[in-house]
Amino acid sequence: MKYTKIAAALMFAGFFATANADEDAFALKGNVQTQVTKSLADDDNNFSSGWIRANVGGQYKSENLEGTVMLRIFAPEFGNKIKDGDGKTTAYDKILADLYWVNYKWKLGESDMLNLKIGRWKTDWSQSTHFGTYIDKNVATRGLWMRDYSHNALEMGWKHGLNQLNAMVAAKDGKANTGYVRVEDAMKFTFPLEVKVAYRSNAVDVVQNTAFLTHRMAAYASYSFIPHLRLYGEYGLLYTQDEDINTEAENYVANELSYMGKPGKKYMPFYGGLELPTFDILSNLMFELEYVRDRDEIQANADELAWTVALVKNIGKSKLQFSVYSEETLSDVGLAFRLTSTIK
Repeated sequence: MKYTKIAAALMFAGFFATANADEDAFALKGNVQTQVTKSLADDDNNFSSGWIRANVGGQYKSENLEGTVMLRIFAPEFGNKIKDGDGKTTAYDKILADLYWVNYKWKLGESDMLNLKIGRWKTDWSQSTHFGTYIDKNVATRGLWMRDYSHNALEMGWKHGLNQLNAMVAAKDGKANTGYVRVEDAMKFTFPLEVKVAYRSNAVDVVQNTAFLTHRMAAYASYSFIPHLRLYGEYGLLYTQDEDINTEAENYVANELSYMGKPGKKYMPFYGGLELPTFDILSNLMFELEYVRDRDEIQANADELAWTVALVKNIGKSKLQFSVYSEETLSDVGLAFRLTSTIK
């Protein structure tokens, strides 16, 4: 492992800790996560996949400014692998600048606030254990508790009472020649009911490039009857315009089309979930079912239906998560376990 990188990360965190004397405004944050998955159809390995990683950084909060910087660290066994000219593979540790953003806030009266957010952050839009976030995700893939949909973006937000409206312009390269716009509105009418709607399009791609224009729309709703008795679900509409595009053009890009299916095709994925109370035996128990018509067009040999059962237990500063889910087909069963231990 390259210890100089670890030392630099610790010095970086220490710099921020000493630069902010107000302990209430700045806090170090960190956790260690372990995750393994096992496909019951895979008899070649003890686990189908697995890793151990650390997340470390800091968070600043004040009335007019918020900010976060988080590093994600993997050991060489779970990090980068490079082949040299002789074909020998060398493994290196991997340190990622996972999150870094600042959020400027301006209060307008008693119930209104504007904000400007700049940096890199994630959205886990649906709050599902396994499905959803159709506004951002590749529908051919499934999530696992936290889906890392990252945005390098500038976002304006307006909060009015319990309503939060955000409009984002995100870049996929350093010149902002490729990217997208994303608008999201989160509404909390009363405590039991939460609704979100969003729209996303690769409008930045088509400014200087030859590209198919795609549109994504999604709506999410959650209603809690009592604590831990909740119905929730999400519906998406994904569409790529069928245009006369020269895919052989020198400036052709397919950032969205690469996982949106063929032009002119509409996909309307949706899922429903039920959370049940366990009377403090578990922290959460969820059942979910997803349907994507013609899923096999974007994921070979996959069934249109998919399911998952997820269990969560909080013990002190640790969270244990266990999931049983279908893989490509309903009969292919996968298991996953994650342990998150918060150290700060």
